[in-house]
Amino acid sequence: MKAIRNAIRHGLRFGTACACLAALANAQERWVVRAKTLYTAAGEPIEDGAVVVVNGKIVSVGSGGGAGETLEVAVVTPGMIDLSVRIGTREYSVEQTTESAIEYPVEETLDLFSQRWETQLESGVTTVLAAPLDMDVFGGLCVVLKTGGPRTLQARRVKGEASLRASLGTQPSAGNSVPRGSPPLDFYFRRPTTRMGVEWVLRNAYYDLLNADRFGLAVDARQAERNSILRRTLEDGLPVFVQARGTQDVHTAVFLKEEFGIQEMVLDAAAEAWMEPELVRRSGVGVVFPPFPPTGRIPDGFANDSYFMMWSAPARFHELGVPIALSAHGADEIGERLAQQAGFALRHGLPFDAALEAVTIGPARMVGVDGRVGSIEVGKDADLVLWNGKPFEPTSGIVGVMLDGRLVVDPRSKP
Repeated sequence: MKAIRNAIRHGLRFGTACACLAALANAQERWVVRAKTLYTAAGEPIEDGAVVVVNGKIVSVGSGGGAGETLEVAVVTPGMIDLSVRIGTREYSVEQTTESAIEYPVEETLDLFSQRWETQLESGVTTVLAAPLDMDVFGGLCVVLKTGGPRTLQARRVKGEASLRASLGTQPSAGNSVPRGSPPLDFYFRRPTTRMGVEWVLRNAYYDLLNADRFGLAVDARQAERNSILRRTLEDGLPVFVQARGTQDVHTAVFLKEEFGIQEMVLDAAAEAWMEPELVRRSGVGVVFPPFPPTGRIPDGFANDSYFMMWSAPARFHELGVPIALSAHGADEIGERLAQQAGFALRHGLPFDAALEAVTIGPARMVGVDGRVGSIEVGKDADLVLWNGKPFEPTSGIVGVMLDGRLVVDPRSKP
């Protein structure tokens, strides 16, 4: 009531005062979430189990639970994670004066007031990897953040500089051209203008680093910062997330990894990676699959081409032991969101445990945040999805979502 009195005292609208009251109702210090089945993504399912949450953290997993505000649902899973959410950035995320925006942090371009973050949260996606739009060959440094909570980076950030973004294919070269017989009019008169040119920019950046180190070349402050980031991909395990949709792009990414010794690489939107399963397995890369296309083909968008994706590809890579993750690319439409993508993979051969892993602890491992999110374990953030049936089935739905111990979708309000 103190919050209501303060709101009224400061002349705020009645609706604001009601919002304060709703926030107080959700600000429980202790929750006991009981379920017929707990899928923890950390071991075997727990029947008739309970998750105890105190101050936003999981303090107990198993039976019992004791006192506290109690929720009873059919199924509980960890909050889902999307590593290719593709929202909140648009063209503002791109440093267009260069194709090697290695040192630029995407977090400075995010619109945390976009309604699309709330849509993701309500659909069970609690953590995402935010990356720049793939208009540069090197797009910059990505950030892992929560999809809800206070609208500040400090509050939502799970891990800054979580990966370096790169892109292969036709998209980075779109809009560039080489002046022929006339002087350049702007900075888009530049390379790359072809797929081969995109590869050249990637290779050239690493050779600039290697030559500077090998021969002791003097570099300016900007190049030194770029070299420092690239060196982390070779020595400190900073993951390189590479958009590689076509088979030729998959080849290029893998060969670059092996040539320069990039420690951790993930192929994003890798629609045609299934065509080279042994190459992918040998390389040790992870794969983030794009949303399943209804027609089986994904248009290029920047060239008169398209990419064919097998709906059984996640199952094939799971059998080979390749780390996989699924993505909905931030889809807002019901039927296209991340839970539905897991359902599609499930119906095309991916085992349930693997489908759950591909949207929870699997992507968390890829960006090094599995110590905090991705599974229901003691000490981790209380990010939970509450279901009315077995997850990813057409007849099941999400009835509740908890983020950092805060109930953002209340199952008690569902019919």
